[in-house]
Amino acid sequence: MSYQRVLLKLSGEALMGDLGYGIDPKVVADIATEISEVIKSGVQIAIVVGGGNIFRGVKASAAGMDRATADYIGMIATVMNAMTLQDALEQMGIPTRVQSAIAMQEVAEPYIRRKAIRHLEKGRVVIFGAGSGNPFFTTDTTAALRAAEIEAEVIFKATKVDGIYDSDPKTNSEARRYQSLTYGHVLANDLRVMDATAIALCKENNIPIMVFDLSVSGNIVKAIQGEVVGTIVGGDCEVN
Repeated sequence: MSYQRVLLKLSGEALMGDLGYGIDPKVVADIATEISEVIKSGVQIAIVVGGGNIFRGVKASAAGMDRATADYIGMIATVMNAMTLQDALEQMGIPTRVQSAIAMQEVAEPYIRRKAIRHLEKGRVVIFGAGSGNPFFTTDTTAALRAAEIEAEVIFKATKVDGIYDSDPKTNSEARRYQSLTYGHVLANDLRVMDATAIALCKENNIPIMVFDLSVSGNIVKAIQGEVVGTIVGGDCEVN
């Protein structure tokens, strides 16, 4: 494996599979299978999971709900996803801890940086739930923040697209997929692979990001082995 400690960012929407809402158990089982393979190779994995398959705070806010309230509900949704993934991993014999940025002591540990690192060193998967614990911040920003805090070598953003494009491939059949990008190019061209705060955090802490398609079987393992299965963003990368 090419990395010792990584942070995997899972979008909530990717957990839906082909369903229109909620969690597809097969998708979760497939993710857990790949993660277990990586863990058994000795790589330390922390995970940040989104909640868009259950609730999206931005969409609710646009419909008239108070933004802070909507974001807190979204944070709770991420804990539901984290607990689901924890169960799938533990059924495969992989010790897993959920750490929540919002106190939920009956179902999750509070987020404590040193404790999270200790879990990783002992070979446990750590899933960070409830975002950063603050409204107005996305789970992408949480992923960048937690990656910096635990000194992860890279962020793998597993989502429903196979990389970063120069325009929306759903509406533009001529859209070109990048193989690599600089942080500055992503920010200057508003490519929206992650929000600007997340990209700025990664740039400041020199944490590369790889964006790839979660639905392709084996992509998590391939990415952590060092294979470029999507688009990579980094300070030393060329725009290609």
